[in-house]
Amino acid sequence: MAGDRFTRRLSRAREGDEAAWAEIFAELAPVVLGYLRANGAPDPEDVLSEAFLQVARDIGGFEGDQESFRAWVFTILHHRLIDARRHSARRPVDLTPEPPEPRARVADAAEEALARIGLERVQEVLAGLSDEQREVLLLRVIGDLSIENVARAMGKRPGAVKALQRRGLAAIKRELTQKGVTL
Repeated sequence: MAGDRFTRRLSRAREGDEAAWAEIFAELAPVVLGYLRANGAPDPEDVLSEAFLQVARDIGGFEGDQESFRAWVFTILHHRLIDARRHSARRPVDLTPEPPEPRARVADAAEEALARIGLERVQEVLAGLSDEQREVLLLRVIGDLSIENVARAMGKRPGAVKALQRRGLAAIKRELTQKGVTL
């Protein structure tokens, strides 16, 4: 969204324009869902819904540009993720599995297998990081947030975020090097 276009869309969303909300949601939801899934959110779609409900409730108090808006949404998202993890830790585990959803036919089984292997590798590498390192890297890469915005979202100082990012990237490099992946 360009600057003026974003400002108009935000203004329309504040007035309750459903089309403006749909555009904002369509732009941010895939990135937000990717962040939640990569962070191992207990129920990513539920956390996504909760975060956007809070965005809708609190949008009247938001002031800023597009970059600030994105940082604000990810700050809310980060807090909803923490809440979901706390709630999940207190809730007993449901041992009744849900039936798998029917899968659409895949045009190419090889593509699906490679995508699954790629996702598993990424999840495996991310699992080797500390929670804070993973969150910093995901907010920086998937959320496309600046160091300052990540620091605000996580309630940390920019220097601490830089250190977490540096250590996280070093850990990923070591892990990939051990597995024979050349960088």
